[in-house]
Amino acid sequence: MSTTLPPAPGGNDSASKDPVLPDSGGTSLWKDAFYRLRRNPQAIAGAIIVVAFLLVAALAPVLAPYGGEDLPGRTHITPTHIPGPGEVPGFVLGLDRFGGDLLSKLIWGAQSSLLIGVVSTALGLAGGMLLGVLAGGFGGWVDNVIMRLVDILLSVPNLLLAVSIAAALGQGAYAIMIAIGVSQVPIFARLLRSSMISQRGADYILAAQTLGLSRGTITMSHLLPNSVGPVIVQATLTLATAVIDAAALSFLGLGGGRPQTAEWGRMLTYAQDELGIAPQLAFLPGLCIAITALGFTLLGESLREALDPKSRQK
Repeated sequence: MSTTLPPAPGGNDSASKDPVLPDSGGTSLWKDAFYRLRRNPQAIAGAIIVVAFLLVAALAPVLAPYGGEDLPGRTHITPTHIPGPGEVPGFVLGLDRFGGDLLSKLIWGAQSSLLIGVVSTALGLAGGMLLGVLAGGFGGWVDNVIMRLVDILLSVPNLLLAVSIAAALGQGAYAIMIAIGVSQVPIFARLLRSSMISQRGADYILAAQTLGLSRGTITMSHLLPNSVGPVIVQATLTLATAVIDAAALSFLGLGGGRPQTAEWGRMLTYAQDELGIAPQLAFLPGLCIAITALGFTLLGESLREALDPKSRQK
């Protein structure tokens, strides 16, 4: 007589023995990327830095003890001494050479750097995507003309191009925004064009062509949405470059404004003569620039890794 063994607990389905994984089959690329970002310590560190920077910039009127151009401690400044951290009651980080509260200047400088970085990157992204869509979507002579223009812009070093444009437009924050934005246009244009060209032979594009859809419809409704991912990642990385370039242009005297205006690059400019007696005037703004750029870089690199299957960590 044969004996029938009872089924094992949990059934015979081998899938029940596997660990529970997120259902990636029905999720979009961006949802899957967000899931990977939450598990990436580098992405978390970058996000914390970026969020802190955004909060400080947005809440500058609340967080800063004084206004960006206020000089509440000018009576404490002497030709041979600038009070440092804790030397004068009420000024945590000390004073600058004009008598302004250094802590307030750093906080207001975050707002200025955020405005310049976001606006200049948005300008570069808009211009680059326009050229990239025309070149990648139409091809032919349109592609050749646009790419030759992009090659001319890329032949000039990025910072040198920005300096030339800012000098031609005149000193001021708007000149810096336009200069940095124009210098970023060829980067976004070439990246979007390359992404669109790589998608041209995809099955969904061939299916759309078979259905008789127009080139404009295929480009805007199918090709562009599936090609814009790398451009968004690059925009995150470019924000770090924009913050550094804005500080560099202000350091060179192209930012305009009054000498006591709160802006990290301008603060570095006027700290050169006081390095021997007040090194914190140069160290603290430089540290803010470096940490902010690091945050955007960490977040951008993590986003690139999450969206690119070739670089994903298993």
